[in-house]
Amino acid sequence: MGSSSVTGIIDIGSNTVRLGVYQLTEGGAHRVIDQGRFAARLSQRLTPEGLLPEEAVEELVEVLRHYRQICLKHGATRIRAVATAAIRQAANRDNLLRYLKAATGVEVELLSGDEEARIGSEAMTRTMNVQDGFVVDIGGGSTELSLLRDGRLVSSVSFPIGCVNTAGRHALGDDPVPLTKLQDMQEEMRALLQRHSWTTQHPGLALIGLGGTVRALAKLRQRESDYPFPLLHGYEMSDSEVEDSLHKLADIPVDKRRKLPGLSKDRGDVIVPGLALLLAVIREIGSTRLIVCGAGLRDGLFLETCVPRSRRETDETAAAGERVNQVLEESIRNLTALYPTAPEEHLSQVSRLAVTMFDVLAPDREIPSDMRLLLASAARLFRIGAVIDFNNCADHTFYMLVHTHWNGMSHREILLTAAIASYRGTNSLRRQLSPYRSILSEGDMEAVSKLGALLQLASALDRSESQAIRSLEMVILSGKLLLAALADHPLPVERLEVESLGKDFRKAWGLTPKLQIRC
Repeated sequence: MGSSSVTGIIDIGSNTVRLGVYQLTEGGAHRVIDQGRFAARLSQRLTPEGLLPEEAVEELVEVLRHYRQICLKHGATRIRAVATAAIRQAANRDNLLRYLKAATGVEVELLSGDEEARIGSEAMTRTMNVQDGFVVDIGGGSTELSLLRDGRLVSSVSFPIGCVNTAGRHALGDDPVPLTKLQDMQEEMRALLQRHSWTTQHPGLALIGLGGTVRALAKLRQRESDYPFPLLHGYEMSDSEVEDSLHKLADIPVDKRRKLPGLSKDRGDVIVPGLALLLAVIREIGSTRLIVCGAGLRDGLFLETCVPRSRRETDETAAAGERVNQVLEESIRNLTALYPTAPEEHLSQVSRLAVTMFDVLAPDREIPSDMRLLLASAARLFRIGAVIDFNNCADHTFYMLVHTHWNGMSHREILLTAAIASYRGTNSLRRQLSPYRSILSEGDMEAVSKLGALLQLASALDRSESQAIRSLEMVILSGKLLLAALADHPLPVERLEVESLGKDFRKAWGLTPKLQIRC
């Protein structure tokens, strides 16, 4: 993989202190190689005078030393640490930051609310293909709300209320939370939002949620509903589901909340105020859909520090005037650089051939046009499983694409792409997809069978990995798919491969492929 650099990112939040250790390879690919979280509850521990007591400071010093040690063990050449609302609100913050540097060797930057909102939005826009929407980050001591239009941040605000200090202000103990208190907390957030007119001028836009409160809610709902897909990033909930969870959790005491599967114990007492604030935001901005963003402040800081945007920004528009899904492009580039199992030229050629055949065959078969992107992506990733073991490449490809963090698609689209990339026939496809039935749409299974067979054919057409086919024309005649290829040489290997695929391709498409070569 060549040489690489390692960067540690520490986020001193109001509720949790988090560590992310990132590796950046020479080729520009990146991944998380370690992480940590510690529930420090800093905003809860601020005294009435706004001071962070000595005991809390010394605990923070220990956590930072521990995190620094982890970073150094991984060979980190840079550690970037930031602090947010709890330290912003501390009366002794300047002395505190000086002391942390002296005691740990880690310099801590204090982020303003605006910077926090901007970096959170950066994490979202770099990992989700969303052009228009609101972004909310409910932390322990503050809440950031931003508005995106055409992929650009146009407005943002930071409010000094989060799940931890709201719990303290409303004296929420270990008992169930009465409806009047839920209403008071929501009213508090609504009053703050109403001071900013832009928050209510875009009803119907999706709300993308960052931070611990939103992630905790998503984990809980996924466990409750036996949601089959293993990722949080991109999970969607309706406004009524958020409301339902808030009331269910408010109705039970903290000790019962802590026993709920999917909810971490240290969230038991702050999840209700966090959800009350979240629901107030949803209602006030007029959104009906919450999308979970698994990337957060740490990821935004890493990307901003180590993977500046200029390196990945190409022309935003394709020839047909479509917007290029830059997030997906970057993700596929990152995956193929991390796990290089086939020459890039071969994968590009297979993708080109697959899409060329799709454009001729799909319109008559009522295959939705949005499947074209899934096929093109699958063609660039179908060999990735060979990094584990060539013999079971298809199984490993499916597992890796379903469980690896890559972005720019919905959960259903990722699943279908993985199934197309690892296709070996309808029987194994049914077995593979049966656990995920609840997130599939009608007709998906049939479309994957067709596109999987199409990808196999495209792969066969460059079996020698020589990219010898310059152009491909197709004619459908008497149950045959005649493939007229203009090529650099006679392609004996490709001819054999296409012949051996004939029966399976006919099952999927009702056509037998025949390769004709003009050199």
